[in-house]
Amino acid sequence: MGRAPQDIQKRTFDFGVRVVELVDRMPRTLSGELLAKQLLRSGTSVGANMQEADGAESKKDFIHKVSIAYKEARESRHWLATIQATIMKEDTEIFTLLKESDELVRILFTILRNSRQSRNRPPHTQ
Repeated sequence: MGRAPQDIQKRTFDFGVRVVELVDRMPRTLSGELLAKQLLRSGTSVGANMQEADGAESKKDFIHKVSIAYKEARESRHWLATIQATIMKEDTEIFTLLKESDELVRILFTILRNSRQSRNRPPHTQ
């Protein structure tokens, strides 16, 4: 019934693709273009920073990159909510993207919390 957990790399990439597709449908008004640019930057940055985290050189570097992805996901959620409240009130894709951004924020927060906790644990001795 529930869907299987999706790889975070694929999920953040797919989120960015859906953001690009939404931005291409946004109205070409002053507010539409400004909001579109903001959302495009933050929405595609989530996946890019997760790719950077995947290639991190250290645990500290990994935490830093995931932290940026987390902040970008939160920012994307803000821009999506603003777009929904103002210029695309009836668009169903906005609703699904808002839900996905909220889920990504929660997942990335959990990754961050777990990574920080494991970094602070003393090494296991036998």
